[in-house]
Amino acid sequence: MARKIRVVIAKPGLDGHDRGAKIIARALRDAGMEVIYTGLHQTPEQIVETALQEDADAVGISILSGAHMTLVPRILEGLREEGLEDVLVVVGGTIPKPDVEELKRQGVAEIFTPGAPVSEIVDFLQARIPVEA
Repeated sequence: MARKIRVVIAKPGLDGHDRGAKIIARALRDAGMEVIYTGLHQTPEQIVETALQEDADAVGISILSGAHMTLVPRILEGLREEGLEDVLVVVGGTIPKPDVEELKRQGVAEIFTPGAPVSEIVDFLQARIPVEA
């Protein structure tokens, strides 16, 4: 039996809107992944620590506050500092196109904007994260 993909779903900063994050968390769980939801108002350091402690394969960052160009790079840097370069980082939220390109340049694997089909997110993670028996 193959092990489950482990995904941390995180809400950084002061963004208090978590409906989308909860929908994604449930969809990933229903697709057979193990999901760790951090809850609201997490610092980048808390998110990195959760990824480390939970041996995450991926971190999904849900952000609608507009602080993505401040918070996401701090999370990416923290993951690198902890030796977690192999952890796949995806972002969901309202991200302007120029920022999408910059975040990908910095190391974000993919960005899903509002309205992205949940199946697209599931398929992306399943295609990019190898799971051995």
